[in-house]
Parts: sequence; C-alpha cells; structure tokens
Amino acid sequence: MSSQHSRSGQQTPYPGAVTSMISYGDRVQGFLAIPENQPGPFGAVVLGHERYGLVQHTLDLVAKFAAHGYVGLAPDMFSRWDGDKEALSRGDIRVSISDEDIRSYMGDSLDYLLAHHQVDPDRISAMGVCQSGDYPLVLNSVRHELAANIVVYGGAQARVWEVDEYRPESYESILGRVQAPILGIWGEDDSVVSVEDMRRLRDALESKRKTYEFTLFSGMPHGWMNSTMPGRYRPKESEQAWSMILKFMERVHAGEFSKERVVWRFQSDIAPDYDFTKKVRLA
Repeated sequence: MSSQHSRSGQQTPYPGAVTSMISYGDRVQGFLAIPENQPGPFGAVVLGHERYGLVQHTLDLVAKFAAHGYVGLAPDMFSRWDGDKEALSRGDIRVSISDEDIRSYMGDSLDYLLAHHQVDPDRISAMGVCQSGDYPLVLNSVRHELAANIVVYGGAQARVWEVDEYRPESYESILGRVQAPILGIWGEDDSVVSVEDMRRLRDALESKRKTYEFTLFSGMPHGWMNSTMPGRYRPKESEQAWSMILKFMERVHAGEFSKERVVWRFQSDIAPDYDFTKKVRLA
C-alpha cells in the first residue's frame, strides 16, 4: 500500500495502489497510480481534473482506477501556470485552458502511458470530469490511440460550444474527428450542464455518426461523484456510475464496439416538469 500527501498536508492511504507524483513531457506534473503487487500489462486511463486543479478528489479517482487493475495518470493541467494554485484549489478563481494546452498536457500523458512497460497500449482510455469533460474528446480528435472516452457531467455546457481564443475551432468540427466510443454520465439536477446541453451533444454525435452511451441519473446534482464535497456527494449513485465506467471499458477492450458500426444508447430518468433554471449549485 502506498500513500500520497494531499495539498492540505494530510496523508491518504490508497490500498491496492502504488502512487507517486511524476514529471514528464513539456514540464508536466502528474499523479500516477499503478496496481499493487500485479505484473500487468494493464489497461490505463488519462484522467482530467476538475476546475480546482490536481486536488484530493482527482487523486482518489486515479488511485481507485489502480485498485481496479488500471494504471491511472492525472496530469496537472495547470503545471505551466504560475498563478495562485491555493486559490484555485479553493474554487476562488477559475482558469481557462486552450485546446492547444489540452492536447499538450493530455497528449504528453498519453505518450507517457504508451511508453510505460506495464501498460497495454491498446487499452488506454481518457476521462474528463466537470471542466475537463471535453478534454478526452479534444485529445481523441488528434490522437486515435485512445480506446474509449469517458465524459462525466461536463463536455456539453454552453461554454464548450463557443469559438474563441481558447477554442479557435468549432466543437462540432472537433467531435467529427473523435474515433473512440464515448460514455457520458449526467445528472438531472446538474446546475452547470442542462439536459438541453446534453441533448445538443447527443445530436452532434449522432450527426457525426459517433458511438456513444449516455445515462442521465435521476436527481443528481453537479459534482455528485466528489466525496470531498459532502453537500454534493451521492455514494450509492457514485458507485453505480463507477461500475458503469469499469464495465464500459471492459466491453470496449473485449471488442464489443465495431469500427464498422455506430451505436447510440441513451437512458434517462427525468421529471416531466424539468426546469434547468431551478437547479442550484450545492457546496
């Protein structure tokens, strides 16, 4: 069993995972977790963090992947940013990141895993959560080595569709180059990503003939998988979503999704009087 210090200085044990902070690529700092006492080769996951940076929740998710037999790597997407990271981790400020930097940080992480002697290069996925929800899709649009994309309550909110200095190419065009199947996990009571946002992403993927599986969970707020935020965290549904993620990767690696076919699957549990304007941000 290994352990890792969080930014708060508290030491957190991670059973089943050997963890470390590493440096690689273009000045990237990352949190690496490898299954303990197993030879591999393993599947692997590049994990994008939430808006707060490389904080405890992301470290926990990476280590959990390792406990389930995957090498996990979370790059600090603000490694080359010189601002106040403590204020960032508290959520006092927000930092936007360009698609160029997304491809750089995530691409360097993919390269690290591709070269790792314990990683099966044919079984590498990318996952994004909240602010990083679209990062796997941005990466997969230029790097086709990915086997699967996992999007967790992100990657569809209004800002990702805007063409600006951070995203000079339209999101629709980026989605057109995505090659790997996409798992999307959403919450009915999300105050950031509306059901209409999710449907817009669905429509875009269908128009581009991309394979996806989306599930809209009843009553779930934004950030409901984050165990470090008690007001948002929903243990039961988090474990359901986690199981869904693991099974999706297993099915992808087993060859369930043929490149010759396009699969669209969507399931939801939603109130008939759903109103996004009434959804509130929870602590």
